[in-house]
Amino acid sequence: MTTLGTLKALSDQLSEQGQKTPLLFIGHGSPMNGIENNQFSQQWEAIGREVPNPTAVICISAHWLTRGTFVTAMEKPKTIHDFGGFPKALFDVQYPALGSPAIAEETKKLITKAEVHLDHDWGLDHGTWTIIRHIYPKANIPVLQLSIDYYQSPQYHYELAQELAVLRRKGVLIIGSGNMVHNLRMVDFQRINGSYGYDWAIEINHIFKKHIAEGNHKPLINYESLGQAAKLAIPTPDHYYPLLYILGMQEKNEEATFFNDVAVGGSLTMTSVKIA
Repeated sequence: MTTLGTLKALSDQLSEQGQKTPLLFIGHGSPMNGIENNQFSQQWEAIGREVPNPTAVICISAHWLTRGTFVTAMEKPKTIHDFGGFPKALFDVQYPALGSPAIAEETKKLITKAEVHLDHDWGLDHGTWTIIRHIYPKANIPVLQLSIDYYQSPQYHYELAQELAVLRRKGVLIIGSGNMVHNLRMVDFQRINGSYGYDWAIEINHIFKKHIAEGNHKPLINYESLGQAAKLAIPTPDHYYPLLYILGMQEKNEEATFFNDVAVGGSLTMTSVKIA
């Protein structure tokens, strides 16, 4: 239970800071990236060294789709192994980061576009822990998840994100976790471990990057207007919506840089964005 004393401590902890945290959209790809030492996980580790330790992390993961909006509010979120067919070593992973009921309450209070429900059942799914265990391997930063209301429009998610932006000046690191290009039905699993993208995947990834770099968000919100390549890249929007949350919090004077800009398996891109 969140006590008045806890809320006061949160208020003190989340006082306005001079420097705002960066924004991250991370292409998380295969759950195996959570335990492998590869070009993607190495870059996630580098983020942990480059970014000052935040007060907490809030992750918008492609793997928590709900009707309505929820935020995890438990003190000790469980590690969710929401996948199948992978080695036992991946299922054995536990990421014991604490949650923060108080920060969940603060998040609920900030969002007025929707009623935010406090969740005590979910935890940290693989869209969150597979990347954050590389960024903060000591699990010493509180981690929360914000769900994606799958029944709302892209514009809705973009606008909801804008209400969260104030948390950046209070030391909270906000991460969107998905993939810009994500078509599992078309994956060439024989080429999943190398750098390989179909022509349409490379084309649309370039278009996405161009609009992001220019701060031109309207076509990214209305991605279905970008043609057949966009339809192939986003057959369902679950892995794309986390990007819109990050773009929604970008300020006018901030620039986007890209990392892990690699296509794998033909129809997936790991392309990730840092906004600061």
